[in-house]
Amino acid sequence: MDLESYKVLMIDDDEMIATATSEYFNMFGVKTSYVTSYADAVAFLEKHDVSLLLLDINLGERSGFELCRKIRENYDLPIFFISARTSDDDVLLALNIGGDDYIKKPYTLSILLAKVKAAVARYDRIRDNPHTVRNFQQIEEGVVKLIDEVYLNTNIRKIIADGREITLKALEYKLLYYLFTNRGKVVSKDDLLRDVWEDEHINEGTIAVHIRHLREKIEADPKEPQLIKTVWGVGYMMEEAAL
Repeated sequence: MDLESYKVLMIDDDEMIATATSEYFNMFGVKTSYVTSYADAVAFLEKHDVSLLLLDINLGERSGFELCRKIRENYDLPIFFISARTSDDDVLLALNIGGDDYIKKPYTLSILLAKVKAAVARYDRIRDNPHTVRNFQQIEEGVVKLIDEVYLNTNIRKIIADGREITLKALEYKLLYYLFTNRGKVVSKDDLLRDVWEDEHINEGTIAVHIRHLREKIEADPKEPQLIKTVWGVGYMMEEAAL
């Protein structure tokens, strides 16, 4: 018998937060359920097909870290940690044991939903087409294909488009590489200000200008971008489409 499918399972011992998040996701057509304990999560995954987990660190007597390790023994689905714990040690541990993202509480439901929808779409596409070759394939060491005949050479920090080398300014490269390492994920403007500019007081218009400059160097039609997409009201996403 086929397992009942859910796009998202939230695992959080705070039932109020879990209920609110699940109801919001379901309202926007993302089928979501929640459990509040380690044991219930294991039991749910045995009986249901799930595309993504939202996992809290604190689960009463058990740890979300422990559950992540257990899940990774049998499942390859995306795992987003969600926690009020903000130390770098917690973030690094979560990512090193198999977490795909780390969302700090309190979070904005609309932004979380956008990130989840992008990750679920990517996971479902790859699962349904296991032999798909992605646009972001490595051609040789340090050289990756972005789209069509456009490549990023991380050794010399230049774009190669139609055989031509295009020089990137230091900040342009940092921005492009950040989008590339987060490809398929929605990156918020706050993320960019914090991680690329390392200055949360920079005007958001500065981001838009740099995005426009990158598109002019990469996109066939900068006004109709195929690689660096704008997610209105949230931020940007570098596509991870199949060839």
